[in-house]
Amino acid sequence: MKTKLIYLYAIIITTLTLPKLKQAQKLPNDNYEIKGQAIYKTPESISRRVIKKTGTAVTVHGLEKIPEGPVLFASNHQGLFDILLLLGYINRPIGFIAKKEIKKFPIIRSWMKELQCVFIDRSNRRAAIKVIEDGVNSLTLGQSMVIFPEGTRSKGGPIVPFKSGSLRLGTRAGVPIVPITINGTYLMLEANNGKMKAANVSLTVGEPLMPEDYRDLKSQKIADIVFERVESHLNR
Repeated sequence: MKTKLIYLYAIIITTLTLPKLKQAQKLPNDNYEIKGQAIYKTPESISRRVIKKTGTAVTVHGLEKIPEGPVLFASNHQGLFDILLLLGYINRPIGFIAKKEIKKFPIIRSWMKELQCVFIDRSNRRAAIKVIEDGVNSLTLGQSMVIFPEGTRSKGGPIVPFKSGSLRLGTRAGVPIVPITINGTYLMLEANNGKMKAANVSLTVGEPLMPEDYRDLKSQKIADIVFERVESHLNR
């Protein structure tokens, strides 16, 4: 019953954002950093409210390490609530590389479009090139992006080695790559056979990999460095 009530709560408060969504859609994209700052407070608030409704306690470390300007966040991926955790607690506008299936949800899809999110069809390898191009464009516009280089949810298991291809968003755009370590979100849902429960969750920002640090490195070496920085904070 609790799980159904939380889903219903999320649907209701998301639907109530329609007036703000329409306002966001009218804002020009010519200076996206200004637009992003104007609109991200709504998704941030919704995400925090849903997480709070589950009874979960969130601890955040290292926000001061995030450089100014657009960055590529590279995070491990434990569960469904990772996206809400990042939206709610990174404290800046972010977009995601997201599965195309999310397009089935009209209001969420529209908010994600305004946040410069990029949708990927995992069954179409050729589409991956377009995804990288769109992600680089979002970063160039001034929007920070989030990727999950594992390519799948670990659901509390060992962190999966990072795929180097997804980090090209950062290297091609020439932006800092910021490691993010998420602990505990799988305990909110995946560990309970789909039933929502309260948990203690943490989000830790690691040392960023700056463009001058990775400029002469091969893609796999960059992926390995970011992986190590994410893993170093796991389950601490």
